[in-house]
Amino acid sequence: MPANRPILQVALDLLDNHRALQIAEEAVEGGVDWLEAGTALIKSEGMNAIRELRHKFPDHTIVADMKTMDVGAFEVEMASKAGANIVIIMGVSDDGTIKEAIRAGQQYGVKIMVDLMSVSDKIGRAQQLQRFGADYLCIHVGIDEQMTGGNPAKELREVAQAVDIGIAAAGGLNSETVINAMEAGAGIIIVGGAITKASKVTDATKNILSAMDKFEPIKTDLYKKYGEEEIYSAFMKVSAPNIADAMHKKGAMVGIKPLREGYKMAGRAVTVRTADGDWAKPVEAIDRAQKGEIIVINSSSGHIAVWGELASWSCVTKGIGGVVIDGAVRDVDDIKKMDLPVFARHIAPNAGEPKGFGEIGAEITCGGICVKNGDWIVGDDSGIMVIPSERAREICNRALDVHERENRIREEIQRGSTLSKVLKLEKWEKQG
Repeated sequence: MPANRPILQVALDLLDNHRALQIAEEAVEGGVDWLEAGTALIKSEGMNAIRELRHKFPDHTIVADMKTMDVGAFEVEMASKAGANIVIIMGVSDDGTIKEAIRAGQQYGVKIMVDLMSVSDKIGRAQQLQRFGADYLCIHVGIDEQMTGGNPAKELREVAQAVDIGIAAAGGLNSETVINAMEAGAGIIIVGGAITKASKVTDATKNILSAMDKFEPIKTDLYKKYGEEEIYSAFMKVSAPNIADAMHKKGAMVGIKPLREGYKMAGRAVTVRTADGDWAKPVEAIDRAQKGEIIVINSSSGHIAVWGELASWSCVTKGIGGVVIDGAVRDVDDIKKMDLPVFARHIAPNAGEPKGFGEIGAEITCGGICVKNGDWIVGDDSGIMVIPSERAREICNRALDVHERENRIREEIQRGSTLSKVLKLEKWEKQG
């Protein structure tokens, strides 16, 4: 490891040893310095997670992220005897727990890193932990907090200026954001998903090290911004099934199908409520909608068309992102030739009359799902997902996380494995 750059630590937050060891091997090939048995891995595999890392990588520093909150000495002893060089405990623990952990670390020859996640007064606690004898501190934005936009840089800088022991940074770091952590004073860079979810782990590790060595960010798709355009780009990158997984299987419309294969759309909803066959409000909504928005229509699942070719051409000329109809559409042959995604429950040749009942911008139900004006709509061949506006940033991050994990699993399958073997399904089947 070059003396002029921070330590690179990979957090192996997986469920199975065989996958963690494979990824660790590729990360070591890429030049990673420290290997961390993540909390999820330790909870899943126990101390064997540490033992197997120590056995396979005898010359590497092994970090055990125990997230200890009680019985500090006992858990440090367990981890040290399994082969850990560094044990992570939680800064919100009782002072007695932390002091006992530090004493046990001195007894068994391991160092103690204290994670300041959820500590309110990080500067005061950091100074106190230094007096206790902690070897390292970690400024950590947890995975769930990352999904809603948490960033460790500001707190990292303040803590680094307040103490003179080693500082680690963790939480959504990659080749584009790692420079921020280095500038803020981190001497240990902890990277998880940007390495473990990469289809080419060795290349991803080298990429991060190159950014660190050159002190220049290297662009990556894992860099998550939160503006409107970035949310749109994220939703266009992932699939409706990715989003469904991110939303715990909720938010999927039922019975609404694309007119043809190959549609992909994402945008904010302009909601329309109308009666079966009354196409006045759906057409008026075209004038209300902005470029890229998606018109979502509830016509009571009716069988008389409220949408057709001419309305679709109006959307094309205005740049509307798509149309979703819980009801009927006609002129399907012509609409299929347009560059406008249209999803509907029914196809019918007959249209109704423009009576003007209903409203635009109200909360509606479409495909069995509540849709509010401004919610995000994502559609593809697999169906339509509705993402509440207030959760858009979080869900786009979680969907990207699902997408990235699937990329890694796909890579392992293509090497000759199978899905059940990669995930060890029998091991994780519900018992009892």
